[in-house]
Amino acid sequence: MGITARGIGLLVVAVALLGAGFRFGYPELTLLGAAAGIAVAVAVVIAARRPRLAVHRQADPDRVARGEPAAMTLTLRNAGRLRAASLLATDRCGDRVVPVPVLRLRPGADTTVRYDVPTTRRGVVPVGPLRVTRRDPLGLVVLARSYGGSVPVWVHPRIHPLSAVPTGAGRSLDGRVDAVPHGSITFDSLREYVVGDELRRVHWRTSARVGELMVRENVDTSLPRIVVLLDNRAAAHPDRADGVAESFEAACEAAASVVAAAVREDLPVALLFVAAAEPAAAAAPACGSVDLDGPGVGPLDRLAAVTLTDEGTLEAATGRLRRDRLGDTLVVLTGPGGRADLGYVGALRGAYPSVVVGVFGSAEPTPPDAAGLVVVDAPDGAAFAAEWDGVRRW
Repeated sequence: MGITARGIGLLVVAVALLGAGFRFGYPELTLLGAAAGIAVAVAVVIAARRPRLAVHRQADPDRVARGEPAAMTLTLRNAGRLRAASLLATDRCGDRVVPVPVLRLRPGADTTVRYDVPTTRRGVVPVGPLRVTRRDPLGLVVLARSYGGSVPVWVHPRIHPLSAVPTGAGRSLDGRVDAVPHGSITFDSLREYVVGDELRRVHWRTSARVGELMVRENVDTSLPRIVVLLDNRAAAHPDRADGVAESFEAACEAAASVVAAAVREDLPVALLFVAAAEPAAAAAPACGSVDLDGPGVGPLDRLAAVTLTDEGTLEAATGRLRRDRLGDTLVVLTGPGGRADLGYVGALRGAYPSVVVGVFGSAEPTPPDAAGLVVVDAPDGAAFAAEWDGVRRW
């Protein structure tokens, strides 16, 4: 609650009139001072009355790609028995303030406001809460309250179409490593025929050589698993334009494109960040309910919320990858500041049969065969997608 300049002036006048009336014995001045003081007190009581307002908001849609349109529909209803007079309401949408008309809203009536949500930048746009300001009729006291919660609108990176995802590798029981684009049933061993075995599984050439019926034993090789490692260290993306690291935005678009292609091909995919501790609070300061590890939050949501950080090292991230062996195909996406650490990625070639590195925003091309890796230099996500066909079969 705050007293306006008019209220402060009237309060000062009330004190002065009361003091002069009592000091010099003028009852008229005392009466005027008391009336001014009562006016301020009544204004406080009127402004302090909390109107009963119900707030409902709906994002349409709540998840969009960067640059696509998104809108927020806000419905405000007067749930009280009195007319909501002298109210000013504003809704918070990212860094914008949107006015909401609620002047003299009748009991049971509602008002609806629809406005566009900015999607020019990747991120989580917090929308809300509604801020309602109440004033007394004389404008002496003003009181602001918040109604409703905040709703996040997820602005995903742009997805560039990829013709295919990389060929992975499936490991058989005898230690073989075979290229399997989508998993397969693979021959593993031979055994003697048992009554009930299907004749189509008999290996006739071996049976003729050993003199007994021999049956093929097959195993189901696992689907190739794609692991995408996004370098979200501030040191890897040193160049800024208006506070935005375009190389990091391009790396996010490339990561989203690879993840989307893997999902389209029904292949398992894991999205990891070099800085394992994801700064969710920094990504969406007004959306306290956002949980990046909660249900319903997918990899594209994580790419929308991730930010650059000074924490984490590529050495530690590759150490975790070597220890856990999360897949067969590793895609590392970094910026010009990450080229000096590619030796740590090169050490993963024994654990991951297929390794490719995307370097974004570099003024100079990466030296050929850097750390023995396949390196794609690209200015943005679209250029990376264009180069993908040339490097997806490693």
